[in-house]
Amino acid sequence: MITVEDALSRVLALAESADGEVLSLEQAAGRALLAPATAQLTQPPFDAAAMDGYALRAQDIGQSLRVIGESAAGHPWTGQPAPGTAIRIFTGAPVPAGYDQVVMQEMTRRDGEMLTVTEPPRGSHIRPRGGDFALGDSLAPGRLLTAADIGLLAAMNIPEVTVARRPSVAILAGGDELVRPGQTPKEGQIISSNDLAIAALATEAGALPTILPIARDSLESLRDRFRQAATADLIVTIGGASVGDHDLIARVAEELGMERAFYKLAMRPGKPLMAGRIGRSAMLGLPGNPVSAITCGILFMQPLIRRMQGLPVGNRLHRARLAIDIPAEGDRQHYLRARLEPGGDLPAIAPFEDQDSAKLSLMSQADALLFRPAHDAPRGAGEIVDYLPLRGGN
Repeated sequence: MITVEDALSRVLALAESADGEVLSLEQAAGRALLAPATAQLTQPPFDAAAMDGYALRAQDIGQSLRVIGESAAGHPWTGQPAPGTAIRIFTGAPVPAGYDQVVMQEMTRRDGEMLTVTEPPRGSHIRPRGGDFALGDSLAPGRLLTAADIGLLAAMNIPEVTVARRPSVAILAGGDELVRPGQTPKEGQIISSNDLAIAALATEAGALPTILPIARDSLESLRDRFRQAATADLIVTIGGASVGDHDLIARVAEELGMERAFYKLAMRPGKPLMAGRIGRSAMLGLPGNPVSAITCGILFMQPLIRRMQGLPVGNRLHRARLAIDIPAEGDRQHYLRARLEPGGDLPAIAPFEDQDSAKLSLMSQADALLFRPAHDAPRGAGEIVDYLPLRGGN
């Protein structure tokens, strides 16, 4: 068995360089920026008023000033500033060269054309030219484009961007005992839920998943499903045949020339995990237990999908204080389903007493996976531990 860290390194090595596609800004939200996006102009393009008021020379404050014009957004004043003068100005309007102060209207008194500043201003209230960004500035790749990013790109006068193509993921669940949700299981059958959960995780990471028809416990059925998956960037299998998890899947994958990176790793839940490459496709073989499949999907599949898009792999550990005492850990790295509660300096975390890897209800209730290294010593309530959040992103 190999360590989780070694396994993740080998899984990430399966990712090839991301392919790009050009999209309009209207289509680009939530996509991974693949190439730098360079500003086509400077913003603001001129010194601009930060509020409604009067533009004047700071050295003239303290004397009566004559108002000689007005500047509004889209309608700049084109006169010539002179000592002892001011112009009425509105937020976003150009401040003429020669004036170096905007005084808000509430701090002035006006009598006809004459203006008096009644309170000393704090700050110039002028947004300098290029104070937001300048021509040639760029937004770096390797990020998911947010609403704020789209707004910035539009302001930079960039109508379209190069983003990573969404990886295609073929998801294959196998077993004679499986039937689709909505069907009535016969004796000895269960509902196939893992493929839907893994497809949801793939979508969350930015992929385009396809759930293949359930493979039966025969070599021919599995060969047919692998043929259907041959064009996918990533093939994810779940479980295997009744004679042993992944036995038939591994056999068919090897027939197809799979280059195996590893088979088992030292973690709970999820010891049986297979990874490698078949032709142009990366492959992950997830365990069949529901919690094990989802945990491995979070720890390995999602980082691989992010890497395929040129993104950081995520899964950053957070810190919390134990709410209860926990015993020493065994010889495998352990990810325990746990609840989070508000705390003082850090959240409080309490693992569920029941960690059965077949219980989806507990996985649904969990806020986090409490991280325990192999051979970790007993921990007492109040000690600081690491966890992986399951809600609200990584």
